[in-house]
Amino acid sequence: MSGLVLKLGPHERVLVNGAVIENGERRSRISILTPRANILRLRDAIAPDEVTTPVRRVCYIAQLVLSGDVDRAEAEHQLLRGIDQLAQAMTDPDSHAQLSDAAEAVRSADIYRALKRLRGLLPMEERLLALSSAR
Repeated sequence: MSGLVLKLGPHERVLVNGAVIENGERRSRISILTPRANILRLRDAIAPDEVTTPVRRVCYIAQLVLSGDVDRAEAEHQLLRGIDQLAQAMTDPDSHAQLSDAAEAVRSADIYRALKRLRGLLPMEERLLALSSAR
C-alpha cells in the first residue's frame, strides 16, 4: 500500500480537500490512498503574517498547494524557483541535500514531502538570520 500516512495526536486537525477534520481522544493513523488529494496538517500550517523569511515563503507556497488554494502547475513552478534561490544561499551539505530532495518531491508531485523537507530548513535559516543580524 502506498500513499500518505498521517499520524494524528488527540484533537489534532487536518485539512482534507477543503474540510477541516479533527481527530478524537486517542492517537490515530490514517492512510490517504487518493493521489493528489489536498491535505494539510494544521499544526504544519504557516499563517500569512508569519511569512517573513525566504524559507517560510517557499513553505507557504507548498502549503497553498496542499490546501488547494492555488493553481498547482503555477505553484510548482514557483516552488522550484524558490528552492533554486534557497540553494544559492544555503550551500552547506545538509541544506543542499534537503533542498535537492524537496525539488525532486515537487517534480514528482509529492508536495507534502517537499513541505516536510523545506520545514526542516527553518532552524538553519533562523540560525543564519541570527548570525547576519549580529554582525
